[in-house]
Amino acid sequence: MVIATVRRVGVCVALLVGMGQSVLMAQILIGDAKSQPESLTVAPGGVLLVGSASSPFVYKVPAGGTAAEKFVDATADGPGTFFLGMLADPSSKTLWACELAPVPQSTPAKRHSALRGYDLTTGAPKLRWDLPGENTTCNDFALGADKALYITDTAMGRIYRLPAGASAAELFLEHRVLVGVDGITFLDGVLYVNNVIFNKLYRIPVDAAGKPGQPVDIWMDQPVKGVDGMRAASGKLFVAENGSGKISALTVNGERASVTVLKEGLKTPTAVEPAGDVLWIAERGAGNAVSIPMPK
Repeated sequence: MVIATVRRVGVCVALLVGMGQSVLMAQILIGDAKSQPESLTVAPGGVLLVGSASSPFVYKVPAGGTAAEKFVDATADGPGTFFLGMLADPSSKTLWACELAPVPQSTPAKRHSALRGYDLTTGAPKLRWDLPGENTTCNDFALGADKALYITDTAMGRIYRLPAGASAAELFLEHRVLVGVDGITFLDGVLYVNNVIFNKLYRIPVDAAGKPGQPVDIWMDQPVKGVDGMRAASGKLFVAENGSGKISALTVNGERASVTVLKEGLKTPTAVEPAGDVLWIAERGAGNAVSIPMPK
C-alpha cells in the first residue's frame, strides 16, 4: 500500500492507494488544539459539523475544505456555554445539538442543558427545549424509524423522545442503569445505548406500542474504557473509547458482542460518525477531527 500525504493549512490529508482503490483520510484542526471537539456529524454533501466542549461554537468544514469555520455561535447564552452531541437530520433540515451551560454560583457545580435545533444550511436557530432537572447533561442523539429524535441525559439517567415536528420532548425511559448513559443509536431497528461511567452496552427493547422495556446488558468479549459516542453502520456498532484512546467496532449477536479495535493511540476520542467509505472521529484531546477508512 502506498501512502501519499498532502499538508494544507489546518488539514493533513492522506491518500491511501492500494488494490486499485483509494480512500481519502483527513486530520482537521478545529479552531485550535484546545477546542476540544466533543461530537461531530456529517450533513448532506459531505459537510462536517463539529461541536466544541470548550467554547460556545459549532464549526463547519465544507466537503473537501481546508479549514473549519464558525457555523453556530451561542456566546449570547452566557459564559461557559459549550456543546456536546451533534446530529444532522436531513429529513427535517435540522442540526440537532446538545448545549450546556453552568448554573451560576452553584455549589457543588451544576449544569443546565438544552436540546437545540439549527437550520442545517444556515445555522439559524429553530428550536430550544430545556431538559427538566437541576443538573442535566444532554449528551447524544439517535433518529428512529418513527422519525422521532431520541436524546440521552447522562446525569439524570434518562432517555427522552422528541416526536417528529414536536417542540418539546417526552420522557421515554428512566432507569438506574442509565445513570451515565452516553452514546445512543439504532442498529437494524434495535435501540442500543452505552454507559460512559460503567463501560456497559445495553439493548433497549421496545414493544409494538412503542413502550420501552428493561435494559438488556450486552456482554462484551474484551474490556472497553470510557465508551462515548456511538453510531451504527454495515451491521455493526462503532464506538469511541475516550478512556483508552481507541475506536472499536462491536458485532452484536444476541446478548453478546465481539469487540474489534480499529484505531489506537488517539487523544480522548469522544465521537465517531460513519460517512461512506470513512469513519470520522472527534479527537477531543488533540482538538482534531480525523478520519480513517471504513472497515470492510
